[in-house]
Amino acid sequence: MYEIEKSIGFLLAKAHQRGWALFSEEIGRYDLTPPQFSVLAFLWKQDGLTQTELSDKTQIDRTTLGGLIDRLERQGMVERKPHPQDRRAHLVFLTEKGSSQSGELSRLAGKVLERFVSGLTPQDQHELTRMLDILRKERN
Repeated sequence: MYEIEKSIGFLLAKAHQRGWALFSEEIGRYDLTPPQFSVLAFLWKQDGLTQTELSDKTQIDRTTLGGLIDRLERQGMVERKPHPQDRRAHLVFLTEKGSSQSGELSRLAGKVLERFVSGLTPQDQHELTRMLDILRKERN
């Protein structure tokens, strides 16, 4: 008989749900969602990305990403500016508010991650990260 509770798909889904819940609880205090945080985190690394570049980096489809950016814009965290070489595109930039929260929100994310992986050794964490990176990449 198939042991669903031991299957990789089931375990990944349940681990994701737990991690999402832990992070949502903490980041929600800042009126943010985990996907909004990921957009900000990529902009902290490289500000002024196009929505297409952000979509590729976050692996969030462009339509969904547009809504996330709309909400971040309303919150005063980011702003869109016309692309200088492409009339159809916009660049997404952090505002002062969005930039200023990078340290605090990054520390918060680190604390949530520590809590989430507290049952794993540093070697286990490294190995898990390595394996998940393999699984997330598209292969034929």
